[in-house]
Amino acid sequence: MHQQRSEPHLSPSSDTEDIVAILAPRLAYFAGVARTEHVTRAAQEMQVPQSTLSRAMVRLEHDLGVDLFARRGRTVSLTPAGRTFLASVERALAEIERAADEVRADADPATGKVAFGFLHTMGSETVPGLIRAFRADHPRVRFSLVQNYGEAMIERLRSGELDLCLTSPVPDAPDLVARRLDEQKLRLVVPADHRLASRRRIRLAEAADETFVTLEPGYGLRRITDDLCQQAGFRPRVAFEGEEAETLRGLVAAGLGVALLPPPAVPRPGVVELTVTAPRAAREIGVAWLDGHPDTPPVAAFKKFLLSKRGTLLPD
Repeated sequence: MHQQRSEPHLSPSSDTEDIVAILAPRLAYFAGVARTEHVTRAAQEMQVPQSTLSRAMVRLEHDLGVDLFARRGRTVSLTPAGRTFLASVERALAEIERAADEVRADADPATGKVAFGFLHTMGSETVPGLIRAFRADHPRVRFSLVQNYGEAMIERLRSGELDLCLTSPVPDAPDLVARRLDEQKLRLVVPADHRLASRRRIRLAEAADETFVTLEPGYGLRRITDDLCQQAGFRPRVAFEGEEAETLRGLVAAGLGVALLPPPAVPRPGVVELTVTAPRAAREIGVAWLDGHPDTPPVAAFKKFLLSKRGTLLPD
């Protein structure tokens, strides 16, 4: 007969963190003893002293307040409580092993993973070209790609979801490291039948009376648009706000306004793109990462590759 132990070390009201911290180091020992039903053989298989294993099992039972084993000399067998506990322990250990395999695979220099974020406007040509060039020397490195606006990517850097991101404006924050890589000129995009469509160059002040279509507040390009218009002496009248530059270009083609946008990957019919002579219309593109965050070998290699592209990231 096996009675439930009195005065357990942990009460049912103990915090979950306390229970996990106390029990976790002993779970693999418990599974080994349960598998062999013999303390000596389990100690030999796990290469730990038998005395260490025996004390760990006694302490585990004491902390739980439940007998997990029925002991007969050097052999042991699971009690009903032990069988119940073992089923969950084996699932937990298998999940830990799976997680360990996953993080080791992600850190592998040859086949690891890079979580890389970038602006929507970088997605059609710039980022595919970068990855193609990088994989010429690192053909098996994997990428988890995230397209988003700058502030959202910075938050994902801080949460650990991203290793690196291409963003604009280049962030200036004490917890981040950012490096300027290139500059991208912005153009005033107007409908093909617009009064300014016959022009090649324009001062932004000449568009003060126009209706603008822009990205939503919070996007870096929206902030740049507002700043440039302020420098030109006006506040833009915004008719439509969107989340993606090519959608805005489509709205311009439909005659719904004008927009300040980076060059398109492919020329869009129905619009004319004018060079802005004043104020200077451009945005900086940079790479950012979390300060003090250790890099895995594949992340370090891709970071070095990106930094080597300073001044040549974008086409002229």
